[in-house]
Amino acid sequence: MNNQPQSPQSSSEEIDLGQLFQLIGNGFKKIFRFIGDIFKGIFGIIIIFLQFIQQHIFKFAIVAIVGLAIGVFLDINKEPEYLSTMVVEPNFHSVQQLYNNINFYNELAKSQDSIALAEALDITSKEASSIKKFTVESYSDENQKVQLFDKFIKSLDTTTQKAIDMEAYLKNFNSLDARFHTIALIATNNGIGKNIQNSIINSISRNDYFNLQKDISDINIQLQDSIYSKQIREIDSLQLLYKRVMLKEADKPMQGTNISLGEGRNKDNKELSLINKMEELKENLVLLNEEKANKSSILNVISAFPRKGVEVKGIWNSYKFLIPISLVCLTLTILLVLSLNTYLKNYNKN
Repeated sequence: MNNQPQSPQSSSEEIDLGQLFQLIGNGFKKIFRFIGDIFKGIFGIIIIFLQFIQQHIFKFAIVAIVGLAIGVFLDINKEPEYLSTMVVEPNFHSVQQLYNNINFYNELAKSQDSIALAEALDITSKEASSIKKFTVESYSDENQKVQLFDKFIKSLDTTTQKAIDMEAYLKNFNSLDARFHTIALIATNNGIGKNIQNSIINSISRNDYFNLQKDISDINIQLQDSIYSKQIREIDSLQLLYKRVMLKEADKPMQGTNISLGEGRNKDNKELSLINKMEELKENLVLLNEEKANKSSILNVISAFPRKGVEVKGIWNSYKFLIPISLVCLTLTILLVLSLNTYLKNYNKN
């Protein structure tokens, strides 16, 4: 066996590597110990909290039973509330006015100013006092957003279109730009929705600016309709003219065997162009009729308020659920504050 003594450089490298692995191992131990201490602390807090609950369990039970009794009593004696909804389509940039009006009605309902609310909605004070809440929100899905984006892009020039990103548009979509909006009403009178529907619509329709926009839109639509109709009549006349020319040419006796293919192709192209133009005008006329129907009113009612609202139910509208939970939470807060106060007093003594 050939035993050669190790060089001092080799021995030094082995010591350095050993120290390095030892340092890494100590680092991992500290990390695991730190994580373990965190879990121990969380577990300790949970145990202390459970012991606290166990110590005061009878107090919580008594409070919950009392709260349940109070909640049942209030549920039996409270007036039922009913939800009514209406879907509308605002035109001529009237959506902001719609939101302002609904928020105004809601503020009057919350402040229980039945006189002012009755005057605003043209109803009796008794009917106005039954109204508890108004809300309005946009109703739009991804398809409608994409359609609005397409309409928006078409209104821009080619250079600007390239700078608009669809994802950015959808991400920053303004709810006021949505086509449909839902108005919701909560009241103790289940038939109040029908009574105030016309007042809500008229509050928008009486606006002079929106009426001016509607009148201009009607004039433009009528003008465009007359232009399309005139163009269709002119194309009909041209098509009849071409037919007469073709019939006259067909009646002429054949002179020799000369056939002009270029001339025949040119006639066919003209006829095809007229047919395509006619189809385009008919499509534009259909779209114009749809626009005329959509913009016949300043505020289109897509779905009116029902004759009777739907009763509002659920645990969040039930006192027999809310009262016990509230009382238990209040009791828990008070007992925690008292326990903390006792702990601080004992800590100062120690």
